[in-house]
Amino acid sequence: MLYERESELARIDAAVRQAQAGRPSVLLLTGPLGSGRSTLLQEAGASPPGNLRVLRANAAPMEQDFAFGIVHQLLGPLLADAPSAPGAPSAPGDHETGGAARAVPAGGLPTLGDHDAPVSEAVLHGLRSLLADVCATTPVLILIDDLQWVDLPSLRWLAYLVRRVHGMRLALVCTLRDGDPRARHPLVGDLADAGEVLRPAPLSLDGTRALIRHHLGEPAEDGYAQACHDSCAGNPLFLRSVLREEALGGHRPTADRADRIRTSRPAPLRDRLAGCLHTQPGPVRDVAAAIAAFGDHGEPDLIQRHARLDTISYQRALRALGLLGLLAPHDTPRFLHRVVGDAVESTLTIAECERSRDAAAEILHQAGRPAEHVAELLMTVTATHRPWASGVLRTAAEAALRCGAPDAAARYLRRALLESSVGDSERARLLIDLAKAERGIDPVACERHITQAVRLLSSATDRAVATLLIPPSFLGEATSSMVDLLREVSEDFEPTAPHHGSPREIALRLEARLWHAGHENPAELTGAVGRLRSLGTTPPLESSGARELAAVLINAGVLSSALPAPDIAALAEQILEREPVTSARARTALPLVVLALYAADAVEGVNVSCESHTDPPHAGVHAENALLQLARGHLTQAHEQADRAAALADADWREPTAVIRAAVAMESGNVQLIERLLKDSGKRWPANLATTVMRQLLGASLDSRRGHDADALKSLLACGRQLEAAGWRNSVLFPWRPRAIVLHHRLGEARPAMALADEELAWARRWAAPAALGRALRLNALLPGGGGVPALRESAEVLRTSSNTLELSRTLLQLGRTLEGGKEAQTVLRETVDLTTACGAPWLTERARAALGAAAPSQEAPLTRGERQVVSLVRRGLTNQEIAEELGVSTRAVEKRLTSCYRKLGVAGRRELLERAERAQGDCVALSAP
Repeated sequence: MLYERESELARIDAAVRQAQAGRPSVLLLTGPLGSGRSTLLQEAGASPPGNLRVLRANAAPMEQDFAFGIVHQLLGPLLADAPSAPGAPSAPGDHETGGAARAVPAGGLPTLGDHDAPVSEAVLHGLRSLLADVCATTPVLILIDDLQWVDLPSLRWLAYLVRRVHGMRLALVCTLRDGDPRARHPLVGDLADAGEVLRPAPLSLDGTRALIRHHLGEPAEDGYAQACHDSCAGNPLFLRSVLREEALGGHRPTADRADRIRTSRPAPLRDRLAGCLHTQPGPVRDVAAAIAAFGDHGEPDLIQRHARLDTISYQRALRALGLLGLLAPHDTPRFLHRVVGDAVESTLTIAECERSRDAAAEILHQAGRPAEHVAELLMTVTATHRPWASGVLRTAAEAALRCGAPDAAARYLRRALLESSVGDSERARLLIDLAKAERGIDPVACERHITQAVRLLSSATDRAVATLLIPPSFLGEATSSMVDLLREVSEDFEPTAPHHGSPREIALRLEARLWHAGHENPAELTGAVGRLRSLGTTPPLESSGARELAAVLINAGVLSSALPAPDIAALAEQILEREPVTSARARTALPLVVLALYAADAVEGVNVSCESHTDPPHAGVHAENALLQLARGHLTQAHEQADRAAALADADWREPTAVIRAAVAMESGNVQLIERLLKDSGKRWPANLATTVMRQLLGASLDSRRGHDADALKSLLACGRQLEAAGWRNSVLFPWRPRAIVLHHRLGEARPAMALADEELAWARRWAAPAALGRALRLNALLPGGGGVPALRESAEVLRTSSNTLELSRTLLQLGRTLEGGKEAQTVLRETVDLTTACGAPWLTERARAALGAAAPSQEAPLTRGERQVVSLVRRGLTNQEIAEELGVSTRAVEKRLTSCYRKLGVAGRRELLERAERAQGDCVALSAP
């Protein structure tokens, strides 16, 4: 199927009509490889008029030395029509051509393949006479494909013919591929001078779309079509090859395939291009090999140097590659498509490829090009053994880390280790650099390489500093090898010595890591709490090491509930006030401070954000903010922050982020997220206590929502036993007991429900966090003999001192329902509607409205100017923090304005607010009121 070749076909049709009228024509179709010349020639002779004789010949590179091969392909069929002797009957087909006998040249056609056969004037004239006799009775269309490969005797006859076509009813159409050495032969030039040259243009975007539809059977989406057009530059051969591969794979032309199209490298196309390159002279192949070796980093002078050509030879070779259609239209030589580079390298042996790339790396290095460019080439060579290679790879790794590409940095450094032949100290530095790159992508490899480096370092201080580069596992227990390494390094460092300055800082951080390594061990937890108490009520927090130690010890107090929440909160706030929030902080144990504030219900006024605008966004910051928003009961904001954390999470933060998202999913009842997290947990979550328990809680939550209360309760009780065995007793972090109380009650099991409720209330009073105590009181009130309305009033009173408005709204909803009508119930339920709307808990809002007996608010008040500003920024997709920065106000102010908007418009969160704003756009409703 031909596209956008109508003008060329029309010109060939016109040439045929001229031949029928006795006016001969010579046309030459030229263009680069894959421009569709052969297909166009085939189409031109597909449906000839009844009185037109079509003669075809196809040249091939292997037949260039086969004398008179094309002449035989063209004129051989005419001899088959000639009478074998005077007076013999006409051959079949003579009647169709007028019945005239063919005049056979004296001695017949020249012997096929005979290099010694004479190419005299008489022979050439005899061949022309044979053709002229046919043209006298029947118009003739001669189609010759790939003129550049026609054997020399046949080419001489064609050049002889085009100068003597006058009076012949003949149209001669030949194709010629640009860039081939034979395309510059003088006889080819004679043919071009005697005729009209047609050059088919590349396919337009519309032509590309039409070809896509032909191959894939449906219209292409814009992104897909543009990718095809850009990557193939309108070359029909390249495009058809890509589309055939797509069709074989059963792919549809959708925009999400655009990147795959740009990197497609069809093997048949590669082999076709390799065949083309094999026929090129040495300088052309050398320049192509140089361009392939440099990849995206070649420059004209460097490519010429690699090819070892003088300027004239280099320019000539470059022009040939351009005429062949293998180069993109850039000032700097680049291949049209990635598959061209594959084709070039497929013409070389493995050893030749290695030498070519190694030479390109050497040239780039000598030219002072960026280390990362040189390193990229070094990575493609098995071994270079150049003295400068290790240094270049290390410099490239540093650049990759600055650009946020730790994967590339780790690859460069692994290669640097192979290239390096330095002593122990320098090799240790290389291993440490590699471990730094691997911290966020491969913690196991990071630990392994630090361990190897420690063995090579002679200084106890250096060994300790290197060990501290291994990031702590926030939730999981440290490996036994990691614990052994920490102990070994700590003993060498003499932790009991009176350190000052930097050594003291190192000693404190080592102690913190050792305590944190045993946080799944009840005895270690007890020891950590004892160590915290030994520091007194005002422990030293002047250094980062002291703050990290305090954070770890506080975490032990949180997990075990051995210290009351107010004490935990007071110390955590002191740490947070002194510790700057940077991306480096995420590699220490300091994020545990935010976890402590979350558990202690002490998040009022706390906000975590990177102070340095140069720091890239880090998953840890968003994960911490998700916890803070969850502690405030702001589910929408918690979802936003948790999702951002998940998008940014590296290997260090993937597990903590997943656990935080699980907490958000359970609190909001997001079944889809729960299911997704459970699916991921089986594949990606490591087997430690925190993730195991969270997986059980997620499963129980899902079972409960599906009506499998008994299964859910069984999972929760198993979860509780595991937590108790480890000494983890904090019901805020892992709320198995509150959920079990509800399920016991739902199943009619009053006694176990009451027993657990008493345990929860006793724990909550000891823990003394308002949110935990308020929840425990509410759960007691749920049960017969658990306190009823007085307990709910006490719960509400306690929760009004908490930051967690979601817990307060739950208590108020239960209180309003329990009161069963009256003015107080109405007041409580209206407040519940306002609170749940602000929290982003629409299911609670609906229950409160149902209890009120109204499905919608009674009135719709206009929004203030400030509220309209906030709505406008929400529509732009900004978070509360970003809105606050835009308006120059606090996040608390933004939250209050949003709450007011929710209440006035009767919506239950951001999604409904956005839908309402869209409906109201252009109308005189509350959103546009003055």
